[in-house]
Amino acid sequence: MSARPRRPPSLSSSVASSQQHILLQRQPDMLEPPNVPFLPNAAARPVSDIPSVVSSTASLSVNYVPNKFSLIASPGLQKRRSTVKGPSGKTGGGREAFRSNEARMPDANDDDYDGVDNIKLSQMRPKLRWNRFKWILFISNFVVSVYSLVCLIFCILTWLNVWHHADIVRVGNKTELAISTIAAIIGVVTSLLGWAGILLNNRGFLAVYTFLLWVLFAFICAPGYITYKKRTFNLEGKINAQWSRDLGMNGRARIQNQLHCCGYYSPFVEASVTNTCYARSVLPGCKNPYLKFERMALGRWYAVAFGLVPVQLLAILAALLCSNHVTYRWGKGMMPKAYRLDMSSMALIIDNYANQLADRLGRHGSSSGLSIPPVYSAPVLNVAAPAYGSDDYGRKM
Repeated sequence: MSARPRRPPSLSSSVASSQQHILLQRQPDMLEPPNVPFLPNAAARPVSDIPSVVSSTASLSVNYVPNKFSLIASPGLQKRRSTVKGPSGKTGGGREAFRSNEARMPDANDDDYDGVDNIKLSQMRPKLRWNRFKWILFISNFVVSVYSLVCLIFCILTWLNVWHHADIVRVGNKTELAISTIAAIIGVVTSLLGWAGILLNNRGFLAVYTFLLWVLFAFICAPGYITYKKRTFNLEGKINAQWSRDLGMNGRARIQNQLHCCGYYSPFVEASVTNTCYARSVLPGCKNPYLKFERMALGRWYAVAFGLVPVQLLAILAALLCSNHVTYRWGKGMMPKAYRLDMSSMALIIDNYANQLADRLGRHGSSSGLSIPPVYSAPVLNVAAPAYGSDDYGRKM
């Protein structure tokens, strides 16, 4: 008959044997309840004076750790080095972090911690890949950068009077041109901020980038609405009022030189005297060519503006859905404040446990004869974790 293999001693049996060895060297009358060194005036306090967990202001929710978080980093605890050689699981970013039972807390060797690289250059790193959310952000921001730069270049060349008949736009459509220039500048700044957030994996930059996309959307719609309203509703009447009230002598002269006309209806009606426009000039009036030019320019203007609206909405949607997923790690990877262990909570937990242990040791010590007290584990506090959206004390924020 083969001998049964001997089981290694468990932790509870080792602790019980150590307590038995200590108690055998003491007399029964010398067995005293231990004092509580954690809170002031705890040595002379009776056993019945156990602090109430419910009325305390300290957080006792430290026993609950979410499944997707790793172990709590305490100052006095160190992680035991594993003797098994092989790849260890990630505790932060990376594609494998989305697998089940994977930790979510960042470590010093994470490959994506808001753009901060803590790995030494001498260490070998695997080849990293962008996730699909980052590619969507890259494509959408590239499109925003392209049409923002094109619009900015077009507006600058219009202000510099490079295009044919650009001076007419500078005189007759100055408001629309100014708003379009501001929109193009905002688009360029927004795209640059987007590139910084995408390339650095910085969610703060991407949050500001998403907000600026809404501002850019408003500035895209503004010139489109103004030009559409001006062209659709009584354009001829608006041109008549602009020529007689708003343009002035200089503005009329510039339009006459560009369109090769003289006066509004004829050289005798609201004309500005120039080298080609005078009383005996045979040039036609400026109303008909100016009206045709404005109808053409305004139509193209709001067509381009409203054509960019769906593209801008798609860019906003992509930023809203993908900014927090630029890496596979959600948020900052930090333990929520409700689950952090502070010194007051630790003192209250240990004090409660010490009082319970003193109570039990006192009862066993007063009985006749020596009795080995059983091994007690730390009490499990029946305190529910604070709900989401509340502070450490259960109050709603």
